[in-house]
Amino acid sequence: MLPRYKTIQSPVGQLILVARETKLAAILWENERHNRVRLGPLEEDIHHPVLKKTEHQLIEYFAGQRSRFELELDFVGTDFQVRVWQALLTIPFGETRSYRDIAIQIGQPTAVRAVGAANGRNPISIIAPCHRVIGTSGSLTGFAGGLAAKQFLLSLEGQQTLQLAF
Repeated sequence: MLPRYKTIQSPVGQLILVARETKLAAILWENERHNRVRLGPLEEDIHHPVLKKTEHQLIEYFAGQRSRFELELDFVGTDFQVRVWQALLTIPFGETRSYRDIAIQIGQPTAVRAVGAANGRNPISIIAPCHRVIGTSGSLTGFAGGLAAKQFLLSLEGQQTLQLAF
């Protein structure tokens, strides 16, 4: 069975929600970089229960009514990537961590750059909050949705003092 998708509008632009069976597999950005997330062929299904649930929770999040998502996730990647993505889920709403913090958390303190690369390939943006990962200096660094979207998400969560890094 092909993964199902649904397109929604959000304050950070158009998002494509993707489900495999009964789990959320991806949230893709409007101007998604080719092959950042490899999913293969998709089939549109605007009534898929997981996609409808995800849309509802994202609407609540953007309205400031939700700080925690309650969705089953289907991370597909290397063991290292999945460990990084699981670590993202532990970052509390309204807080940030550095790439170094994540590397230490997963038991590989010298893998800071590899953590950055895995973070950049996070297939489930927003839900697995890669936007909460910042540079050691506190600056905003790369984000698949763009730095303006990252700043918006952090501001929504109460982190308004961060600086954009160019």
